[in-house]
Amino acid sequence: MMVSFFDQFASPSFLGIPLIAIAIALPWILFPTPPSRWINNRLITVQTWFINRFTNQLMMPLNVGGHKWALLLASLMVFLITINMLGLLPYTFTPTTQLSLNMGFAVPLWLATVIIGMRNQPTVALGHLLPEGTPIPLIPVLIIIETISLFIRPLALGVRLTANLTAGHLLIQLIATAVFVLLPMMPTVAILTAIVLFLLTLLEVAVAMIQAYVFVLLLSLYLQENV
Repeated sequence: MMVSFFDQFASPSFLGIPLIAIAIALPWILFPTPPSRWINNRLITVQTWFINRFTNQLMMPLNVGGHKWALLLASLMVFLITINMLGLLPYTFTPTTQLSLNMGFAVPLWLATVIIGMRNQPTVALGHLLPEGTPIPLIPVLIIIETISLFIRPLALGVRLTANLTAGHLLIQLIATAVFVLLPMMPTVAILTAIVLFLLTLLEVAVAMIQAYVFVLLLSLYLQENV
């Protein structure tokens, strides 16, 4: 029976019970916990250095009020990177290929930045809808366009992450299938295709990390406009 390439993105279940909750919770189990000793091991040291560097880079453009989001954004970054990287392993499920999960992250966080802006500085937040010096006839049109672009932001966040990961996984599966089909008929072409598959896998590792960083970076930029 022919299996669809999109079956890999279906949420797995066992005895009718969805297993996506396990796929989401598993990365937190894999994180090393700090020991009770004064001196940490190398893994804890590297993890701490990475989180500190990322948090400093992310919080640098924000004022003191935005630094309250440091823990949330750093945790989201580590969570997305871990899920994206684990999804590249064989026989695994990647929850971030589901648009519903990504929108579940994007919409509440984006809405929180908008609410903070409306609460702390409503004049500045509403001023983003109309650039300074706009001609009077264009004012209604620009307000409508800026409002639409504001509400498209969470959709762009979720769709960007979903589309990049889905396209990468599909391309890896297509090339891997081509390798198995070509191996008995044209071994040389199959070997060259396998090399391309290996390079593409390395590219997908980079994409998994970059997309997690871009997701959190855009959230920090939205926060920067409202604090």
